[in-house]
Formats: sequence, C-alpha cells, structure tokens
Amino acid sequence: MAEPPLLALAGIRYHLGDQTILDGVDLGVAPGERLCLVGRNGAGKSTLLRILAGAPIFDDGTRFVQPGATVATLPQEPDFSGHATVADYVASALSDALGPDDWRVASLLAEVKLDGGRNPAELSGGEARRTALARALVGEPDVLLLDEPTNHLDLPTIEWLEEKLSGWKGAYVMVSHDRRFLANLARAVLWLDRGIVRRLDRGYAEFDEWSNAILEREATERHKLDRLIERETEWAGKSIRARRTRNEGRLRALGELRKQRRQQIGPVGKATIEVGPAEQSGSLAITARNISKRWGERTVVGDFSTRIFRRDRVGLIGPNGAGKTTLLRMLIGELEPDTGSVKLGANLVPVVIDQRRAALDPDKTPWETLADRNDHLSVRGRPMHVMSYLREYLFRDEQARQPVRTLSGGERNRLLLAKALAAPSNLLVLDEPTNDLDADTLDLLQEALSDYDGTVLLVSHDRDFLDRLVTSTIALEGDGTAIEYAGGYSDYLAQRGPRPAATAEPAARKDRPAAPKEAAAPPKQRLGYKRERALVELPKKIEALQAEMAAINEALADAGLYARDPKAFQAKSNRLAAAQAEIDAAETEWLELEMLREELQG
Repeated sequence: MAEPPLLALAGIRYHLGDQTILDGVDLGVAPGERLCLVGRNGAGKSTLLRILAGAPIFDDGTRFVQPGATVATLPQEPDFSGHATVADYVASALSDALGPDDWRVASLLAEVKLDGGRNPAELSGGEARRTALARALVGEPDVLLLDEPTNHLDLPTIEWLEEKLSGWKGAYVMVSHDRRFLANLARAVLWLDRGIVRRLDRGYAEFDEWSNAILEREATERHKLDRLIERETEWAGKSIRARRTRNEGRLRALGELRKQRRQQIGPVGKATIEVGPAEQSGSLAITARNISKRWGERTVVGDFSTRIFRRDRVGLIGPNGAGKTTLLRMLIGELEPDTGSVKLGANLVPVVIDQRRAALDPDKTPWETLADRNDHLSVRGRPMHVMSYLREYLFRDEQARQPVRTLSGGERNRLLLAKALAAPSNLLVLDEPTNDLDADTLDLLQEALSDYDGTVLLVSHDRDFLDRLVTSTIALEGDGTAIEYAGGYSDYLAQRGPRPAATAEPAARKDRPAAPKEAAAPPKQRLGYKRERALVELPKKIEALQAEMAAINEALADAGLYARDPKAFQAKSNRLAAAQAEIDAAETEWLELEMLREELQG
C-alpha cells in the first residue's frame, strides 16, 4: 500500500492577468520520493514550487502538509536581509538552533567551504548559492524544494551536492536545467505543460520519449477534431434553413466542439535560435604562447599555451575562483598576460555574453533592449521587425512592452541571447549561457552553436551541454594549472587520470593530453635555417596579405565601382578570395612549423 503524501496539492489554479498558469493541478510528495519538476521557461515551475512551500498565492484549490512534516526551500534568489552573518542566515532555518555556533551550522558550512562570520551581502553568486543550500539542508527537512540548485555552482560543488542528495533520507522536488544532474538523481518526473501537471514514474532519461509520445497523440486528436468540425460546419451551412428545429441539437453540439477546440491549447512553440553569419576570418583564431597571470602572490594561470582554430568549440571548466574568466579575458585580448603572448586571428569579430546579464537594463523593455525606439533591427544581416524577432525567442506580444525586471530568469537569458546573437560575428564568448534555460531551448542553443561557422569559447558547469558541444576542454584546477584535453567533460574525466600530488602539470597540446614526465627531457634540437627563417617571415607575409585585403575591401565598398569598371570589380573580388586562401595556407604552414619546433625542443 502506498504511503500517504507528506505534501499534497489538489485543484490548484493560478492566473496571471488573463493567462492561466496552473489549471487544476493535483500532485503529492510521498516520503523519500525524488522528483524533478520540468517544463518550459515561464510555464510556472517556480510559482508551483512557491505554492508547495506554502505561499498563499493560488486562486483556488487546497494545499495539505502532514502534521509534523518539515518543508525547506531553496529559492532562485535568496533574501539575506536581516542577517548579519552567513552563520546567522543558515541558523535561521533551525527552530531549536543554539545560534550561529550550532554544531549543525558549523558542520554544513565546512562542507560548502564557507566562513560563517562573513557578511552575506558581500558574497559572490556561487557563495550565495552555497549559503542558501546550507540553510535548506541544515535542518534535514522531510521535504526539500530546490529551485535551480546548480545555478552559479562550480563542478566540484555540483558533484558534492549530487552525492549529498543521493544519500538524502527525505523527499525532494527539484527544478533544474542540468540534465546530467536530473538523470543522476530523479526517480520520477512531474511535467508542467500548459497549466497541467503529468507524472512519469520513471527516471528523467525516459522523459523525452514519453513526453514526445503524448504530444504526438494530442496532435493526432486535434487533427481528428478539426476534421469533425469541418464536416459539421459544412453540414450546418447546407441544412440549417431547411431543418432548423430538428437540428438545433446538432448545432449546439457543433458549438461545443468549437469551444472544446478553442480550449485545447497546443504545445507552446519552440524558440528559434540562430547565430548571425560569421565574418570572414583566418583559419587560426587565437594563439596563446606560455601565458601566465598572477594576482598578488597567487598564480592564477601559469605557462599555458594553445591554438584555437576557426570552428573550434572550446569549453573552460574549473572551481569558482580557479581563473576561468581571467584566462578567457586573456585569450580574447581583454587582459594582458604577465608573461607570454596572445595573437588574435585576422578580422576577428567577437560577441561576448556575460553571465551577470550586465547588458540588460531592468527598467527597459525587451523592445527597447533590442531596438531602442526603432521598429526594426538588423538580425543576421537583414532587417527584421522587433516583434517578429521576439516571437522567435518565445516572447508574448504583451511582454515586449513590459520592464525586463518582470521577466523570469530563463526569459532574461533568452533576451540576452537574442540581443547578442543578432549581430554578425566570428567569435562567440559565452559565460554560463545555460543558466535558467529549459531543456528544449538548450537543445536549440547547442544546435545553433554546432552549426556556427565561427569559433566558440564557453565557460559552463553543465556537463551534458559540454559533452554535446565542445571539441576540447581547458581544465583549470585552482592551483595555476590549466590543461587542455580533447573532447568534452566526460573525455576530460577519462583522460585526466590521477593527478600528481605536489607538482603542476604542463599545459597540453590540443591533440595530446598532458601526462606527467617520467624521464629527463632529451637535448633540444633545431628546425634548421630555412624553417627557422620561415617562422620569422610567415607572420610578416600574413600581415601584408591582411593589409592588402583591407585595401581591397575598402575599394569594393565603393557602390559605383561595378558600374564604372566591371572588370576591375571582378579582378579585385578574385584577388580578395586568393589573398584569403594565401593567408589560410600561410597560417597552416606556420602552425605546422611551430608544432614541429616544440616537438623537437620537447
């Protein structure tokens, strides 16, 4: 016999203006259950969690909590007001707390590596998330409600949280965009779709197949209903005058069919994420040679080298504070290294998406964010109406004129992507782009980035997203070591192996993971005069070709050139293509010589 629920909702209805968010939701959470709540951005997942937590915001229905059962919540944005220290905030979850020095508080803060005496107002995003997690976990509640628990957490902390929840004795309901996290922990799925919650009593790995089958069945039923309405409408047009009285019942039935069809809301459309066409550039995007950076006495990045080519997708991973952003800024030329050099490829046009969403003004509307006061903006090289573009990213018409601060976290992230990806570029720099995005939008973003003709640099803690997208992974271990591995996160784990206890590993070449040296390096060898000379001359040749291409592009920008001299126009166009091919060949030759030189020198 199934155990009675610790927490239950019955007939919950919630409206936001004229929009139905929750339409008669029924669900229960039994002891020890491990549930994930999934659905589109804006579907109402956070609202449903708030109602489960006890917020009296619903319009109709009932909430039941078993007497004596305890419920704790991890909100997306914790409120630290009224708490002088981190320990005070964590201890506030305990009704019987002995103050901030309670052993339970101290023990959990040690697990999440936080100083209980710190002012919570001064915490970084990751530290604030760990503090809120400590507060949710400290009382060992019967039911945990977790809203995006992995946001702002680094990979080591996510893995710690997975281990903690794997051994958790109570029940939990979690909302997360992290598929690997859900697949590892959830034993049943609650799917919030168009105001209704459906339940799958299997793991998250089977959710896609199950939900797709439901949507296909609904599409078939809608098609049948549409055909029935067509037949009944045709009958009504032909027969109503002759048999008005006898057929009033059939007309009423037709009206009911139409009402039923209006109420059948189809599945919400998918966002359309496309990246602007990449500007023409050389085959070699970024070359970093023995770069290092120190902050005070601490080495953040030490002696790192890499070559990043056009169409490479490079992921950066590591603990918070390990130096991912520092390395990223050095690679794109925003920050000078203390030692070594960074060379950017020809005609590099970067677009940077910052996880802090600094590009969004909370008081502006989405319309103003994209086009200021204009009606059109340039999208992927062509003019487009603002509203049409917003609809591609699943914004409703009324949201276009509402302040950005009223949007959900996922909607704000979609708006940031829409703003950044409209512009042409050949280098995309993405710092935690997956935060708050639903699974369908993540799929579309991954597909768009895979098809992108430029280069992608990506900082992410989303293991599944990394495995699906990146061609190599730069791992920063927090001790100044940065090593590049072929493949995604799973490949990194497989290649890393046991780390040396006391020594840092040298930076690895892209095609060969670093390994501890087992013997003394052989004597250095030389390339020979001709090759050494080529290493010096090729960069000069590339710069000369780039200058020539710039002059040709300036000449071709003359709108009247073709009309005045079609042959000259064609000759310059042909020379432009040939010069680009020569640059590509020279960069490839230089790269091969440089790799050979390093090979010979060990």
